Formats: sequence, structure tokens, C-alpha cells
Amino acid sequence: MRTNLRRSRLLVVFAVFALLAAACGSTDDTTTTTQAAAQATTTTAAATTTEPTETTEPVSTEPIKIGMLADLTSTFTPWGLNVRDGMRLAVQEINDAGGAGGRMLELVEQDSQNDPDAAATAWDRLVEDGVVAVGGVISSGVAPTAAGLAEADQIPVFFTKAGTPASFTQDSRYTFRTCLPAAPMVAAPVLQYAQEQGLTNVGVIVADYAWGQGFKAAIEADFEGSGVDYGEIQVAPVPPTTDFTPFVRAMADAGAQMVIATGHPPGGASIVALSAELIGDVPVTGAWTPPDRSLALIDPATAIGRFTDFACADYTSDSYAELAKRYLAFSDNLFMSDDAVSGFAIVTMVAEAVAEVGDDPSAIAEYIHANSFDMPGYAFPLSWTAWGELAEAQPIFFIINAGPAPEGLNEAGDWWVEVLSQSDPLEPYVP
Repeated sequence: MRTNLRRSRLLVVFAVFALLAAACGSTDDTTTTTQAAAQATTTTAAATTTEPTETTEPVSTEPIKIGMLADLTSTFTPWGLNVRDGMRLAVQEINDAGGAGGRMLELVEQDSQNDPDAAATAWDRLVEDGVVAVGGVISSGVAPTAAGLAEADQIPVFFTKAGTPASFTQDSRYTFRTCLPAAPMVAAPVLQYAQEQGLTNVGVIVADYAWGQGFKAAIEADFEGSGVDYGEIQVAPVPPTTDFTPFVRAMADAGAQMVIATGHPPGGASIVALSAELIGDVPVTGAWTPPDRSLALIDPATAIGRFTDFACADYTSDSYAELAKRYLAFSDNLFMSDDAVSGFAIVTMVAEAVAEVGDDPSAIAEYIHANSFDMPGYAFPLSWTAWGELAEAQPIFFIINAGPAPEGLNEAGDWWVEVLSQSDPLEPYVP
């Protein structure tokens, strides 16, 4: 633009000098010079009014990078491996179908190691790699760090099983839960089942860390005035050194009709076994754990007909069956847990957002907020509050029964799940 303006100014000067020369020259010269000046003036006008030619930005052929941040080598490895393989399957299937808006997807994987500092380092690597979103966070210890970085960098992050309420504020806009609701929301399904079964006395045991304390507070709030007595909540240390005998014996002495162990994920197997020995044939609730992991740690004779748990997936639905068959053909895992269902959904939603609004992370976050998603295998639609809490969560409550499982859905053992109930829509937690 500056070059054209400079040229125009020179041509005007040339035209003026030409006119002056004509005034001082002969008659014959005047005609010739005047024609030249007129031609120069015309050229000047054309140069001044010509607009630059618009250029079209070339369509990018670079892959869309989606980050995975989950525990792959520590406490929550079984959860993390399921998330990872669910995300991998979605990437492969979307790429085989032509990609997101014509662009291929690439999964960039990082291990959070169940450690906030390691997770922060891993996050920085993902950002350096140019990811448009990050999914799969499992640990409540890692979640606040990941949420803070997501909000600061304005890159959406999707939690799978991190239920600590400390991850969100009412100003959060880039943080989303996708499976496990906030800890203050997860006692309501337990209470609903107890009331449906006419139970009046339950025992509660929680771990002495963020998730356990959050679940304890939820029990105290939701069970107040419900008619279901929980006595004294047993607060136990985290294994491997914990002997749960005194805690379970206290619940037995109180006449517990159900043991609620949802607040103590690391102690689940030991608590189930001791409950069978000290209390008897009462259900024991798990902590949103992959069923195959639970059954690998618990004697099947103890677990069958007694061990119960929660999931964001409906393991008995047709959409789950179709997805799980593809997953088991793809993954080395022996069962498709709801963590894998969540991982598949995260990639699918981000890919849809990219196809609709492009690869800007802020635009992706806005698109996710503005829509509701019916994802394969899910027990409820995925939608969110303004701050990213699940807005329509209705977890499934199931029990482990003897098999056989439907063909192609369980390679982990001779058992299957039976849905006992589905919770009413949970009231979203407000930070």
C-alpha cells in the first residue's frame, strides 16, 4: 500500500512539471506535452483508486493435536490406561472417517504420575506441542493444578474421575467434568438407593485425603433428616499399611445394612473382604472403580452379589455394547470401563467442535459450553453449567453378578453387571 501511494505521488509531480513545460514551449510542443500530461494524470488516478487483490489463507493440513493427561505409572494407572485407550480409539475412528473438518487428529500423551508438580511439567509440554484441548485427568490431587493451568492458558481441560470441588470456581470457563461429578454430588445416589431398598442404617468409611473428606461432607449434608442413620463416619488412613479391621468392626457393631466405601478408593478390596467376614451378606459400595480392577483384587466368591459401584456409563445399553466390542478389539484392556467411555467422548466432542469452529482453544471451549452431547455408552447427556460442572448427571448404580457376560463385552472374567438403579438428575455443585 505504501509503494502504490509513493508511485502516485511521483506521477502527480511528473504531470505538474509536464504542464509547466507546455506553457513555456511552442504550439506544436504544447499539444504533445498536454496529451502526455493528461495520460499521466489518468495513470495517477488509476494508481490511486486501485484496491489491493484479496488473498485467501491456505487451509491448514497440520494435524489437530489433543492432549491426554492421566496417571499411567502410579496409583490410578488402571483408570488412566482406560482413558488413554478410549481416546486412542476415537482418534483412529475419526481419522479413518476423514478427520475433524478434513484435518487428522493426533493424540499427545503425558503421564501425570498422580503428582501435581509432574502434572504441571506435563501440561507445559502439551502446550508447547500445540494441543487444542486436554483430557483424561483422574486424580483429585492433580485436578486443581490442571484446572488452574487450563484457565490461565485458556485451553479446555476435561476431567474423567477427579471429583474434588477445589478444581472449580464460578469463574471457571475452560474446565469440564465428564464422568465423576463433584464430591458434594456423589452421596445423593447412595442415599437414593438406600431409601429405595428401605435401609435405615448404613456404615460409612472414607480416606483421610481430599476425595474422602469431600465425600464425608456430602454424606453429612445429604443424609441429614433422611431417615437413614450412618452413625459415626470412619476416617481411615490410606494404604498400604492400613488395617481396616477396627473400622469395619465398628460398622458391624452398629448394625450396618450397607457399607458405603465410596470415599475410600484405595481400600476397596480390603473393605469388601472384611465386610463379608465381619458383617455378612450386605452390599459394599465402590469408588467409581473399573469393575475389572475391582474383581481382580476381590475374591469373586466375596464380590459376586455383594460388590456394588457407580458409573457414568450404562454397561447394559446397546450403544455401550457396540462401542465396547470395538474397544476390546482395539485395546489390550479386558473390559471397557466408564473411564474409557469418557476418553472416547472427550475426543469425539473436541473433534466436533474443531469441525464447527476451528482449532482455536477458546472457540472450542465456547462450543462445548453451548451444546449438549449424547455420547455412545453414556448414561446421561453431557452438558455443563457456566463453570463446567455436569449439568445433567444421572449415575448408574450396579452390582457385580455371576456371568456369563454378553458375548464380546467382558474378557476379564466370568461375571457381569446388573443395574440396580439410576439416580435422579443431580443438582450441580456450585463452587
